[in-house]
Amino acid sequence: MAWAAGILRASKRVGAARVSIGDLSVALRPNRVLRVPLNRAWWRVTPTSTMGTVKGELMQHMSAEKPVLHNKVSIIGTGSVGMACAISIIAKGLADEVALVDCNEDKMKGETMDLQHGSVFMKMPNIVCSKDFLVTANSQIVIVTAGARQAKDETRLNLVQRNVTIFKLMVADIIKHSPRCKIIIVSNPVDILTYVTWKLSGFPKNRIIGSGCNLDTARFRYMLGERLGIHSESCHGWVLGEHGDSSVPVWSGVNIAGVPLKELNSAIGTSKDPEQWGNVHKEVIASAYNIIKMKGYTSWAIGLSVADIAESILKNLRKTHPVSTKIKGLYGIKEEVFLSVPCVLGENGISDIIKVKLSPAEEAQMVKSAETIWKIQKDIKF
Repeated sequence: MAWAAGILRASKRVGAARVSIGDLSVALRPNRVLRVPLNRAWWRVTPTSTMGTVKGELMQHMSAEKPVLHNKVSIIGTGSVGMACAISIIAKGLADEVALVDCNEDKMKGETMDLQHGSVFMKMPNIVCSKDFLVTANSQIVIVTAGARQAKDETRLNLVQRNVTIFKLMVADIIKHSPRCKIIIVSNPVDILTYVTWKLSGFPKNRIIGSGCNLDTARFRYMLGERLGIHSESCHGWVLGEHGDSSVPVWSGVNIAGVPLKELNSAIGTSKDPEQWGNVHKEVIASAYNIIKMKGYTSWAIGLSVADIAESILKNLRKTHPVSTKIKGLYGIKEEVFLSVPCVLGENGISDIIKVKLSPAEEAQMVKSAETIWKIQKDIKF
């Protein structure tokens, strides 16, 4: 968040001086850029005499080798969420280079060095960092976790508006250096900021993806499994709509081994349900608040969730994920909002949207979720 605060402070100074956004971008990228190279890059700063003696005696040079990157992932923001994304991607072996960007040099450098030292155990080829977005060049995926946090008593609209200022600079730099990348937005409010990124980038909607309800759905399945005594992978169900309080649990589609729970309990998920299964979704909504209350922030689950999304893209798995995308035209939604629906993810980002058949009550909840987002989004000033 210090990264975001730095941009906002710079923005205010530039605004007072009546400097253009382009000038602000330069001001935020000083010539002296911090880079923490991979271990082998340290060899380049070894005295020539030592390098010539030891390396020359050790190896006989055969040919020049220029690294070719196939799966480069960049992460903007080295806070708790950004680093959870980084370690999850490294642990899965998804990328041949991970680049980190942050304005907080000491934190960024320390986190990068820590990951580099652990890369020995992960067989990770290259981990780099810089304040300059040039380090993200030619990324297949750029993950955005940076942004302004909501201050006490601050409205969501004001929070979004502050983030628009930050995202204008970030998105311009991302598309400049990686014009063919897919962008995954994790920063909250994620659905609105995914829309903001789509508007600012000019990218087609398939390449702008919000982490959305991918984690909400995972929490939902985990809690179903806990209640049934079954592993969560065997519990099939979706949470769609807003990543937030107006999210929609699709009880009509919840099943175990193909057995719809609604056939066993027609009132499941409703206020008339004697077993009160609706409490599962209430726990999903409350879980983030509870974790933040206990440890101060959420990190590991969202990091693993984002790595799951990235894996489907980088490996062209064509798995279905409930991620945030442009939903206008579905379920009677007329506004240009981004909400989570099941999306097929592959090398081009979102290739298809699964048109889930919702009950009338669930469809009404989706419309309400869209209205919740639109109330904030309609007043955004670009």
